[in-house]
Amino acid sequence: MLRAMQYTLLAGALGLSACSQSGDEIVDRAMADVDLAADADLSDVMLTVADPSEAVSYFSRGLETNPGRIDLQRGLAISLVRAGRAAEGVTAWQTVLAHPEATNEDRVSLAGALIRADRWEDAGATLDAIPPTYETFERYRLEAIIADSREDWARADSFYETAAGLTTTPASVLNNWGFSKLSRGDFRAAEGLFEDALRHDPQLFTAKNNLVMARGAQHNYELPVIPMTQVERAELLYTAALTAIKQNDINIGKQLLAEAIDTHPQHFEEAVRALRALEENVAL
Repeated sequence: MLRAMQYTLLAGALGLSACSQSGDEIVDRAMADVDLAADADLSDVMLTVADPSEAVSYFSRGLETNPGRIDLQRGLAISLVRAGRAAEGVTAWQTVLAHPEATNEDRVSLAGALIRADRWEDAGATLDAIPPTYETFERYRLEAIIADSREDWARADSFYETAAGLTTTPASVLNNWGFSKLSRGDFRAAEGLFEDALRHDPQLFTAKNNLVMARGAQHNYELPVIPMTQVERAELLYTAALTAIKQNDINIGKQLLAEAIDTHPQHFEEAVRALRALEENVAL
């Protein structure tokens, strides 16, 4: 539909050229509009559903002929990070920031790339350079992650709470906050945050798995009452079993492993191997 509208626009421009001395200019402008619209459509595809490596190639080719286009620079930087090439992504984001049209959003993206490249101090410095009046979900999500890495728990909690309040889909950040609490040994608070995450996104399996670990850390190995598929139930039983075993609740761990094996609709190799190791008194 969009493509048809674009060519209709072009046809109209061609018609005008027959009755105007500036017709060639009109055609050129119409062609440029069509090309830009098509580029924007393809760029959106590359940034969402395309293979990251293919997207890197696409934006790299575009920059060969249009090196000053900041949208292509951003596309390359995003795609490099998506492709797991964080160090190159950092360089690409630095190129974006050298552009006169760079924004604070670009600086936040650079901080994210720096975290992925394990350059935590640089990431913190990048965020610190952004005015405090610039308040977005992604900015505070990264601030929370950095505070976590520094074990600055009070700031981490504050940033997680702020980030959760700045989005209509807070499940992932609530899950991250819960995992932070779990790593600190605050199992009850972690359990509550994982439950909150699942209320926002009942399909988020990492939150389900983390919830089972938080309950298991309190020696509660019963699965929570949450939506789950048969495969998920088996995997969660396996997680509960491993948590029990690590806490020396060996018999409970064996029972949970046996239940996981019986529950899984296919052969559950990991659980079978773990149960066999326990029965043979081999350390996991």
